[in-house]
Amino acid sequence: MARVILFNKPMGVLSQFTDKGNADSPRSTLSEFVDVKGVYPAGRLDRDSEGLLVLTDDGRLQARIASPKFKRPKTYLVQVEGTPSEDQIRALRAGVDLNDGPTRRAECVAIDPPDLWPRNPPVRFRKSVPDAWLSLTISEGRNRQVRRMTAHVGLPCLRLVRWSVGDWSVEGLAPGEWRDA
Repeated sequence: MARVILFNKPMGVLSQFTDKGNADSPRSTLSEFVDVKGVYPAGRLDRDSEGLLVLTDDGRLQARIASPKFKRPKTYLVQVEGTPSEDQIRALRAGVDLNDGPTRRAECVAIDPPDLWPRNPPVRFRKSVPDAWLSLTISEGRNRQVRRMTAHVGLPCLRLVRWSVGDWSVEGLAPGEWRDA
């Protein structure tokens, strides 16, 4: 039976167990939080993003979770700069044309600010610039896709939290915590 671990990746942590980057300034990795042999991330989550990262010891399951061809939905809670208009939300739902081609259709709704853990460091607050939250569900996983999609429609991303992958959710996990699925 495959082992599946749900991990709430904090901001600033790499989605890998080792850092082959600059030895003079090591970065946080999964090895600081998950001491389980033989599991690997199923997909990536940018260093400056936070939330659900699925790890497994089953290579075939890992591929099914990460590969866009299986169209596994991934839901993100996105804090954006500005107040989303209906046209911007409609554009995200229809899919947008990015440098690497058009995105698939997405589910997108404006939401009330979610009750999340504090981010470290906190998002910079500016009195003169409003912000808002979106729930955005995509079925692909291109590099920095959600950030690029919201920026494309004029809503720069301030905070990005992956809330769920398929039926798995980060709900109930504090940053840095994990549990078996």
